[in-house]
Amino acid sequence: MKKLILAAASIAALALVGPASAQSPIIIKFSHVVAPNTPKGLATEKFKELAEKYTAGKVKVEVYPNSQLYKDKEELEALQLGAVQMLAPSNAKFGPIGVKEFEVFDLPYILPDLKTLRKVTDGPLGAKLLKLLDSKGMTGLAYWDNGFKVMTANKKLVTPADYKGLKFRIQSSKVLEAQMRALGVIPQVMAFSEVYQALQTGVVDGQENSWSNIYTQKMHEVQKHITVTNHGYIGYVVVVNKKFWDGLPEDIRGQLDKAMKEATAYGNGQSQKENDDAFAEVKKSGKSEILTLTPDQDAAMRKAMEPVYKDVASRVGQPLIDEFLKETRGATN
Repeated sequence: MKKLILAAASIAALALVGPASAQSPIIIKFSHVVAPNTPKGLATEKFKELAEKYTAGKVKVEVYPNSQLYKDKEELEALQLGAVQMLAPSNAKFGPIGVKEFEVFDLPYILPDLKTLRKVTDGPLGAKLLKLLDSKGMTGLAYWDNGFKVMTANKKLVTPADYKGLKFRIQSSKVLEAQMRALGVIPQVMAFSEVYQALQTGVVDGQENSWSNIYTQKMHEVQKHITVTNHGYIGYVVVVNKKFWDGLPEDIRGQLDKAMKEATAYGNGQSQKENDDAFAEVKKSGKSEILTLTPDQDAAMRKAMEPVYKDVASRVGQPLIDEFLKETRGATN
């Protein structure tokens, strides 16, 4: 696969940047792993529309959804090599390439709501995290929402004990691995594009995801129960190949920045609506029983996952966790 990515990068380099001629638009390949009718898919299409409009056609954005080009693990390598110019990977993806700090977003129950999330991503802490990506050959442009996660399985999950021994698909994240092990789950790292089949065939027993991802990937059709835990958040960081970005003419970069800011506002505004609509469609289908936790059951889940904070401190750093908690709860752990 690396040879294929390198070959693609060599071809892509021919289309890269320097001042574009009037005849040759600058091509931005924007790859992502989810469906077009998800929050990320909609934001990507909005960016394409605005980027091409604001640059008067000097930039052409090619969007590749649903892992058409690369699966989860290959995405960032392709970006670093220049085979694609832009991605919107989830926060969990940055740990394996050495930027573990983004995994703080994966801590269970660390983000109580979207308003608090915006306080983090739109503030100095969010900007500081984006800056860490420079050393990896990429520039962080924006934070995009997907929503809060719920748990799905072919068994009812209402207490921590119900999870024991189950195999759950997770993204590649040491934090999510620690979270699942705290519940007695056997975590299985798997590409997003492979989850439906793995659930359908019983390779894994369950998974965690936002409502929009569950609905668009039809996971509810192969899972009997969905528990509304809202225990974690799925978000994305829009990144661009740094060499490509720095090499753009200043006026073009400014226009693309404007397009990204507006696409981000649009996409994040759509996120809650898409998840609400997906929840309604899943409920209407009747294919999964939707379970709501009582206050006592919710408290038990939170308590079961408290040890994850200590486990993760050695990985992302206690000072960062404290800084994050100060923003999200006004206190330190």
